[in-house]
Amino acid sequence: MRRRGFFVGRAASPASAFGRPHPSPRKPKDMTTEQMTGAQALVRALENVGVDTVFGIPGGAILPAYDPLYDSVKLRHILVRHEQGAGHAAQGYAMVTGKVGVCMATSGPGATNLVTPISDAYMDSVPLVAITGQVATSLIGTDGFQEADIAGITMPITKHNFLVTDAKDIGRTIVEAFHIASTGRPGPVLVDIAKDALQATFDFEWPVQMHLPGYRPVTRPHSKQVREAARLITGAERPVLYVGGGVLKAGASAELKVLAELTGVPVVTTLMAKGAFPDSHPQHMGMPGMHGTVGAVGALQRSDLLVAIGARFDDRVTGMLDTFAPDAKVVHADIDPAEISKNRHADVPIVGDAREVIADLIVAVQAEHDAGRTGDYAAWWRQLNAWRDTYPLGYDLPEDGSLSPQQVIERIGALVGPDAYYVAGVGQHQMWAAQFIKYERPGAFLNSGGAGTMGYAVPAAMGAKVGAPDTQVWAIDGDGCFQMTNQELATCVVEGIPVKIAVINNGNLGMVRQWQTLFYEGRYSNTKLHTNRVPDFVKLAEAYGCVGLRCERPEDVDAVIAKAMEINDTPVVIDFVVHPDAMVWPMVAAGTSNDDIKIARDLAPEWENGD
Repeated sequence: MRRRGFFVGRAASPASAFGRPHPSPRKPKDMTTEQMTGAQALVRALENVGVDTVFGIPGGAILPAYDPLYDSVKLRHILVRHEQGAGHAAQGYAMVTGKVGVCMATSGPGATNLVTPISDAYMDSVPLVAITGQVATSLIGTDGFQEADIAGITMPITKHNFLVTDAKDIGRTIVEAFHIASTGRPGPVLVDIAKDALQATFDFEWPVQMHLPGYRPVTRPHSKQVREAARLITGAERPVLYVGGGVLKAGASAELKVLAELTGVPVVTTLMAKGAFPDSHPQHMGMPGMHGTVGAVGALQRSDLLVAIGARFDDRVTGMLDTFAPDAKVVHADIDPAEISKNRHADVPIVGDAREVIADLIVAVQAEHDAGRTGDYAAWWRQLNAWRDTYPLGYDLPEDGSLSPQQVIERIGALVGPDAYYVAGVGQHQMWAAQFIKYERPGAFLNSGGAGTMGYAVPAAMGAKVGAPDTQVWAIDGDGCFQMTNQELATCVVEGIPVKIAVINNGNLGMVRQWQTLFYEGRYSNTKLHTNRVPDFVKLAEAYGCVGLRCERPEDVDAVIAKAMEINDTPVVIDFVVHPDAMVWPMVAAGTSNDDIKIARDLAPEWENGD
């Protein structure tokens, strides 16, 4: 099976993915040999590939690995309270450090609890290595106690996975796992190790040689395709740079800014690309898609050329695919060849690393300019500016004087500033965090985009704070999301990880309630979470050893945020009790055309305004 341009299979023992034995490589001159157990080899290999932090929980099958971990002076193990928390924490750590995040769990339910964060990392291209213990080789396939075929379970949601049954393969497998996770399109890799392999004694050799037949990610783009893209850019009348999360993964934000300013083309940044291009830049039209700005949605719909870089034409961006940007030619650049033309045909496909693609595009566009071919986008910008000026993002304050969730999030962004990391859960608060916090630097916004995982924010913020201990980390969470993983507050207290958690508490599953309001005639089936503060989030925070604060009045918002910012030695949880009826606008209903975007209920933009 081919997926994302790489052969996906199971590597067991020294056999390759195709079942052929590995050739015997020549030993490097600097190779050292030392007798140790497979568990010791695992810890040594993790140290040697540069790991400094592991998030996990011990259990029977993985327990042999925890014994040598006790003696390691290079690895910090953070004992989480649930394996899902370990996975999301590893994601947050990876996203702020640029390193591979590592999580560890035991077999059976421990491993299956990692499925959600593994899937999340796969959807959002986060480099992650998940290490799981497996029952002894003799028990595999017998339904032994706490046995689960985690390699089989995660096959569709990993970039690659390994089942290791021979201690001699542990070191090489770890090196290969980290290489696969961090190169090409980043993603999660599972390493499942049988308990007897961890317990066996053998001669550990280092360094090891990788053996990954068929894995050769392309980073350099084809020059002919790049030149054709430059020709289309200078010849277009209504071009748009459609920027996805791949630009952030490639560290290409500086190059993107140069390309945008060189061409004068408008830029839209997806939810996963927030911060890749400064929100304050005059060429930035905002976020496209279901809850994007009218200007960004209109730019894509009316464009005659889309230059998509590191984006995957996700349904939340395109709306009804058949009606998306109907008059546009498409230049699609992505490091993953499987994404190109997957959803929308690419007139000019470019396979390569986003940073190298953009750098080459800059040279090619400059060559076009030097030859006297420059784009004339004056009329296009008149239309774009008309949409931007006429339909800016905004919100109404509740008439009863209660808190507006948008106002709360906007004030957090204004007071905390652009240098912090903001980690959002999933739902209305996620969209408001994308809309009303201004992102001026790459990587400042972490969220679960592709999978939409409730419970992401608290553990991901924890991992982010571990990765960036000197930077403020704020989780913007909903009361529904918060109750899925708030047990990791205990981890934060015990481990000294002082994150800030802003709970946008509307007493409901807000986004589901919004859909019930709009599409189910206000029949609020099973979306109301509580009455009478069940639970009381301030008391819950205090029970975990955190500082708990509550804000219910608009006039107190700034003071409560300021108080939270003054506390830097323990986690802080703020219960912002907000009005339950606030909705996220603009909105494109699922399965409809982006042309049908609404700026409020039953209110749509006039698309020809400004022509």
